[in-house]
Amino acid sequence: MKTSIALKATLLLVFICLYSCIPKKTIAPEENELPVIFKSDTYIICTLTKDIPPALLAQKFLGDPKKAWMIEDANKKAFYHTGETIVIPLAIDNKAGLYKNGYQIVPILCYHRFSKECSSQLCVPEDVFVEQMNYLKENHYQVISMKMLMEFLEYKKALPQKSVVITIDDGYKSVYDIAFPVLKRYGFTASLFIYTNFVAGGSAMTWEQIREIKDAGFEVGSHTVSHADLAVKRPKENQKEYIQRITHEIVESKTILDNKLNQETTLLAFPFGSSNHQITAICKDAGYKAGLTVIKGGNPFFRHPFLLHRDQILSQEQAAFINSLTILQSVSLEDIANE
Repeated sequence: MKTSIALKATLLLVFICLYSCIPKKTIAPEENELPVIFKSDTYIICTLTKDIPPALLAQKFLGDPKKAWMIEDANKKAFYHTGETIVIPLAIDNKAGLYKNGYQIVPILCYHRFSKECSSQLCVPEDVFVEQMNYLKENHYQVISMKMLMEFLEYKKALPQKSVVITIDDGYKSVYDIAFPVLKRYGFTASLFIYTNFVAGGSAMTWEQIREIKDAGFEVGSHTVSHADLAVKRPKENQKEYIQRITHEIVESKTILDNKLNQETTLLAFPFGSSNHQITAICKDAGYKAGLTVIKGGNPFFRHPFLLHRDQILSQEQAAFINSLTILQSVSLEDIANE
């Protein structure tokens, strides 16, 4: 398949920026417990005089331990032990996630229910979920928010190379009872997508529980009012009735979430992953900024914000989970230039 002219131009432009920049000036080494052997406007090189984890280095040099990913991405084989020389990037300008061997894609994982034991594909056993989150932590994946992903899609900010988004649909009580404590234990966040008619039902979370999760830093988006398939007309429903119904599903759910959670709801996960141009237009008019499908695959910086791909976690096999974590679309920029 031929790469589009617009995509070629974008990839090549950012590629040139990535690999042609050089430091503007050198500053004399600093005298401190972490001898700086080189410093420029773009990065610092220092030698560790003791074992120091990336988070502490990020706190010292970047002012934020959460920026440890910038150091980890620049020092992939480092153990951060005494005597090691470490590169500290002061800024990441690769906002498109372009590399010589391909471009970054961000996987979005989609969960639904959790339980001690499960008989449905949409249910993930607690021990399996713990194993999956442990895999992310041990393999240095960075669980990011949808807000961060949107900044990437809008070409505003670079992301960690091993970024992944966790989403949970519907609003089952098991999210509060099982997933929420596990995610907090690992220091991860997630985006919940709630269909409002379900809240406070027998197997659903209450508004109080949803607020508690939101107050912990999790995002909450819409999954419509009744979880109706927006792309399917009902029998004997004419076009006007269809548009009125799906407009209510999209707009009313946002209004409820805005009022109940004191927020501006900008994210919507399409029930069953179904959408069309009419649905997208209604979403934009209502004030949404992104729509999520259940089309498999990751999301590059040029993905349409109302066609975001997600991998549903439907298997208990760890291999299937790992396969959903692809973070690079392999492609040679040199080959593209020569097409």
